[in-house]
Amino acid sequence: MLTIAINDEAFRDLLQTLQNRLQDMTPAMTGIGAEMESRVSRRFETRTDPTGKPWEKWADATDKSYPRPGTPAAIKAGRSGNERLLDRYGDMLQGLSYQAEAGSVRVGFDQSYATFHEFGVEFGKRRMPRRGLLMANPQAGTLAPDDERAVIDVLGDFLFQQ
Repeated sequence: MLTIAINDEAFRDLLQTLQNRLQDMTPAMTGIGAEMESRVSRRFETRTDPTGKPWEKWADATDKSYPRPGTPAAIKAGRSGNERLLDRYGDMLQGLSYQAEAGSVRVGFDQSYATFHEFGVEFGKRRMPRRGLLMANPQAGTLAPDDERAVIDVLGDFLFQQ
């Protein structure tokens, strides 16, 4: 067995501080949640998935049925859409949020149909392409490299703040 004795008081203090911070990582999880919420929100503006791939345009049928001002679809809905992919009325983007706890953070939407956009779906001959928001690969549950680096940066800032 190898035993290492550290006689440097500053180093011991740093290790003790790190150990104390690891007891409740809520501030780090809050930072990760805020960072990811911001990144996902920007994807609505750039219309790209987490890897930078552009979202596919609307299908012709979707475009034709879109609730533009004065159309039957807008009248039926009682409001016009804003003509942005995945942001017809702003409901999904407004439902983006995160919940941070001592050892975890959840980032997501309060609209159940966000899942269809994240994974893409096929029903019969119809297909809705994936327009990813949260994950680079939703089947594997992995983040994009840029998102991973951002999370690591938040953790580093949390662990080594003075």
